Amino acid sequence: MANALKITKNTEESVREFLKILLEKRKVKGVFTLKKIGKNGAVTYSLITKSDELNDAVPFYPLMPTNAGKLLSRITRNGSTTEPVAVIVKPCELRAFIELVKREQGHFENLYIISSTCGGVYPLKTATDGTIEKNLSDYWDAVKKGEINQDLRPACTACTEFTPYGADITVDLIGNTELEKKCFLLLNTKKGEELVQDMKGELVDRDFDKEKLKKFYAKREKAKNQFFNENTKINGLDDLIKIFGRCIGCHGCSKVCPICYCTLCMFDSSNLEYKPSKYESEVRQRGGLKIPPGTIYYHLGRLTHVGISCVGCGSCEDVCPVNIPLTLIFKKVGESMQQIFEYIPGKNITEKIPLVTYNEEEYTEIEG
Repeated sequence: MANALKITKNTEESVREFLKILLEKRKVKGVFTLKKIGKNGAVTYSLITKSDELNDAVPFYPLMPTNAGKLLSRITRNGSTTEPVAVIVKPCELRAFIELVKREQGHFENLYIISSTCGGVYPLKTATDGTIEKNLSDYWDAVKKGEINQDLRPACTACTEFTPYGADITVDLIGNTELEKKCFLLLNTKKGEELVQDMKGELVDRDFDKEKLKKFYAKREKAKNQFFNENTKINGLDDLIKIFGRCIGCHGCSKVCPICYCTLCMFDSSNLEYKPSKYESEVRQRGGLKIPPGTIYYHLGRLTHVGISCVGCGSCEDVCPVNIPLTLIFKKVGESMQQIFEYIPGKNITEKIPLVTYNEEEYTEIEG
């Protein structure tokens, strides 16, 4: 049985036309995707309802202005959309949204999920300084060859979860040497098959090139191990105190983290606010006090709260004004937690988050 739609055009152009047809044939009411908003590579996620607005859509642009999982949560937090919407997101964004749905912070109903095998994204600064546009050809060359572009976010060069879980349609990008000529939409679900009915193109039998993806995985795994090994000096609480000590308390990392969803974060609440009397008391006791205080407590608290569901998108480090290696710390600690619980965040919508389950005889071997 045919499980893919083949379109003999440039991949991004094909997907753009596909999205236009979805709107024009009223199969969906809106399209959620990246869209250019100016020169020098500035893009933003947009909810588009008019087909001509899709002319500036760039579904696979290698930039993540914010993790789309967080945005989809805002759109669907109080209930599913009243009309069907096609959503184009990267694998880590989809996994983040799944984690938020598990926390009752979003709904999947009426969403058609389109994702792709992902080559990663560039740091945000490449959009502000204009270098991303100059690097696009190098990026797509690396994607076609199944190579790692070293200028990407550190989180991306070390990411081994580059194939999406739970997408209705997956666009085959990694290792596809014919991106300029052919587009393959892999149909993963009944919903995906419904979307492509009556569409231009040829229904074919096709799957991922597993050998190419296996080689790409090995390269990413090697890069991840090297990333971790080169930073083994971050070992234990003393090193974390030194690193987190340079935090200025802006809390930008929690604002962009897709797993941080509290309307009012405890660390922003009056309960943890330092009043003048508290400053005076602690200065008398210690002889000196770092200002702003509590930054180490903040990061360790966040690590405890989100580590098990960290999808490794790298948004936190990308916005840090003092260059704390948050990707390294959260990815390394997060993966160690996830391995203990045999849990891949965002892989399975029906799998419960380990921290909300309890077994009386669980992990007795590490009691101490």
